[in-house]
Amino acid sequence: MKNVSKVQKIMNLLIQLGIFLVTCFFIYHQVFQKSNLAGIFATIEHDLTMPGFRTGLLLVLLMMCVNWSIEAYKWRFLIEKVETIGFFKALQAVMTGISISSFIPNRVGEYFGRVFILKTASRIESILITVVGSVSQLLITVLAGSIALLIFIPKYLPDTGFSHGYLYYCLIMLVMTLDVLLLALFFKLSFLTTLKERILQNGFIRLQKFFRVFAFYHNREIAIVLLLSFTRYLVFSTQFYLLLVLFEVTLPYRDALVLIALIYLIMAIIPTIALTELGIRGSVALYVFGLYSGSLLPASGNSNIGIFAASTLLWMINLGIPALIGTVFIFRLQFFRKTTD
Repeated sequence: MKNVSKVQKIMNLLIQLGIFLVTCFFIYHQVFQKSNLAGIFATIEHDLTMPGFRTGLLLVLLMMCVNWSIEAYKWRFLIEKVETIGFFKALQAVMTGISISSFIPNRVGEYFGRVFILKTASRIESILITVVGSVSQLLITVLAGSIALLIFIPKYLPDTGFSHGYLYYCLIMLVMTLDVLLLALFFKLSFLTTLKERILQNGFIRLQKFFRVFAFYHNREIAIVLLLSFTRYLVFSTQFYLLLVLFEVTLPYRDALVLIALIYLIMAIIPTIALTELGIRGSVALYVFGLYSGSLLPASGNSNIGIFAASTLLWMINLGIPALIGTVFIFRLQFFRKTTD
């Protein structure tokens, strides 16, 4: 028994070390070798002398702390159904998840980075609970993005076939119906418990018990989770706007929110590895702002540099820095333990 325990400790350390090295390699490779950051750093260096730039940048950094603190609180609120943990442990789990997601597609690594920091909870149940939190954030992104799309098309793309008349009203009905349906389904998570009974029936009995997590949450708790997700959405959307202002991309706040909502919607649809978002996010931002520039925003090289710089710096602040911090906590993950999973 002691030999088994010793082997597990060695294996656990090797896995931790492997994840740490892979994460560091991906961060270094994507940021310093694949990304053309010279122009962005030159822009930042130039703008550092501008009045208010350092204060604005500090505010964006502080909002990053608020952003991930809200996420940590939300995950702690959800996970307490199976294990009670402190806020700082939840924050460590969130940061570790960001690190592991740096090389696993679609942020799937967040689930594993979080649940392996727990001591007693069923890991399968914990993953399903973490999915609930992620879906809540995705739902807010889709709702905001779809509403932004309905505003964007007639206002900034008036020459398209969808911008007016019958087709546009059909689009409104389709989008609003889907939004209401998604929201209603999220408030009825317990239906997944019934659905699994019909699908799995008498088979996969061991798997069935884990689906009980979807019946853990009442409408009030679901509403709290959505409110936290919406608050977090406002935080990182405002961060994006502040960075645009700092890089002298001037546009009304309401227009910026519409464009930013569309960018986040597109990013939610595109399957990516977290670190490759560094390039994709900038390209998506330039494309969306390019559609907008045809009507109001002067299309210039300076504007493009500002948009790309704001998008890239936001990624570095909200994902790059937390990913680096999260590597410290990788060595707290426990991959072997006595469990009923």
